[in-house]
Amino acid sequence: MAELVERVDEQDRVLGVVDRDEAVLRGWPHRVATTVCRDPRGRVLVHRRAEHVSRFPGHYDWLVGGGVEAGETYEEAAARELAEELGVRVPVRFVFKFLCSGAISRYWLGVHEAVLTEAVVPDASEIAWCGWLTEQELREALGRWLFVPDGVDALRRYPGVTAPAAVMPSPAPPRS
Repeated sequence: MAELVERVDEQDRVLGVVDRDEAVLRGWPHRVATTVCRDPRGRVLVHRRAEHVSRFPGHYDWLVGGGVEAGETYEEAAARELAEELGVRVPVRFVFKFLCSGAISRYWLGVHEAVLTEAVVPDASEIAWCGWLTEQELREALGRWLFVPDGVDALRRYPGVTAPAAVMPSPAPPRS
């Protein structure tokens, strides 16, 4: 089934509704909403993408999210993605957005924050593993694990965590 998204311009103005796969294929900017999940202690949720997903299988990420469907706001999409991928329904707070060059295609990336106080129930079709890391542990993981490149780009812009200037991908830890 086609995922309909809004094709947008360089200023994030809507140009029309298109299939997300077509937007990616043609390099048309569209919108993606993500959330930085923290626990009450301030730790950041990091997850490893399932091996069979079409984009960045087996990569780690500190953002949870996906495409903004046609007619949705960034905030609505971010909250929907949290419910779909982690089984939690919590308010999200918009932090910033930027036009991401993207490893696959260009898109506007909206970054949100949420504090999760209930247990997460990851969707196994999307997430193979998840765990809470301190900001220091996240910075260290960036040098050891293979992260989604667009997430690393967002981390460099994120006001809440200082990312290393250069991150060299290295093998992921064993998958026990």
